[in-house]
Amino acid sequence: MADSTHLETLAIHAGQSPDPTSGAVMTPIVLASTFAQDGPGKHKGFEYARTGNPTRNTLERCLAALEGADHGVCFSSGCAAMTTLLHTLRPGDHIVASDDVYGGSFRILDKVFRPLGIETTQVDMTDVAAVEAAMTPATKMLWVETPTNPMLKLIDIAAVAAVGKAGGATVVVDNTFATPMLQRPLSLGADVVMHSTTKYLNGHSDVVGGVVMTSDAALAERLRFLQNAIGAIPGPFDCYLVLRGLKTLPVRMERHCKSAASIAAWLGAQPGVERVIYPGLASHPQKALADRQMAAPGGMISFVVAGGLPAASALLATVKVFVCAESLGGVESLIEHPAIMTHGSVPPEARAALGIDDGLIRISVGLEAEADLKADLEAALAAARAV
Repeated sequence: MADSTHLETLAIHAGQSPDPTSGAVMTPIVLASTFAQDGPGKHKGFEYARTGNPTRNTLERCLAALEGADHGVCFSSGCAAMTTLLHTLRPGDHIVASDDVYGGSFRILDKVFRPLGIETTQVDMTDVAAVEAAMTPATKMLWVETPTNPMLKLIDIAAVAAVGKAGGATVVVDNTFATPMLQRPLSLGADVVMHSTTKYLNGHSDVVGGVVMTSDAALAERLRFLQNAIGAIPGPFDCYLVLRGLKTLPVRMERHCKSAASIAAWLGAQPGVERVIYPGLASHPQKALADRQMAAPGGMISFVVAGGLPAASALLATVKVFVCAESLGGVESLIEHPAIMTHGSVPPEARAALGIDDGLIRISVGLEAEADLKADLEAALAAARAV
């Protein structure tokens, strides 16, 4: 079954087979920190848990299969995955990145690697000419998020990948929002794809993790060296939880997308909502690209409520089914205020330029009944209008 090309089958079976010792159909959680050797250097493929673990290896194989990659390398968080990948660069190297990225990604680029001599230029990657203009002889990496966080801009992966290849730069796509169920960046020309496995891949808001996947054997070898050397690895129980979550990823994404599309259309007709941003709406500037590049528009919606921060605060304080919390992609619906929460590390002037203002709200549509989610938002919008 692991040889199937169907993602629904790969999510359940890829990289996995019943345990040869017990016949258990679920991958065992191997908690050992070290592994017995028959003699110096004579082992069964495992020496020390930082270097390799059977549960982690199974997860890496499954994730790689879903993205169509030859190699998957797992980490203790999405930020750890990104940080380790950026350690393949050297002082003097240059990165071109999306202008609208997760606040934690901005923090890593600007506050961690810039002081180390690795500069980043952020541009609106919906404009491929802007990406080309930002390239320099020192550019070694293009960092792409699509859909972006939180403005849900879509970037043409194939077009940007062509620019990167022409300039000799590695093209990385953060595919966290879309998952391989909705888009597979490697098939569109990207060199590397990464995820925060915390989000949709795990899907149950009970683990933190990250992964980097590629078919570049030399890069994969370097990443495995850094994974072992730096040591930002996930524990085996965390890997088991993500493996368990992957088995329902196809059906979960189908429901997330169906509900989000309905709620986005509904929100656009509600009083007090100034703007709804969702790639599936005709009003989205990259709707045609969404139709071409993605299997479905996703489960994330951003919208602007009239009345600024007081109205947004009242809305967030009123919801009962939606949970006011950071993160996304879980079975439960989450709602947050990007300017204060997920993107608080982005300078105010940069937030303003992107449209991340005090009235912007981001929601991750979960698996609850659509009617309950709409009723919850309707009451919260009424509270916002009353401010």
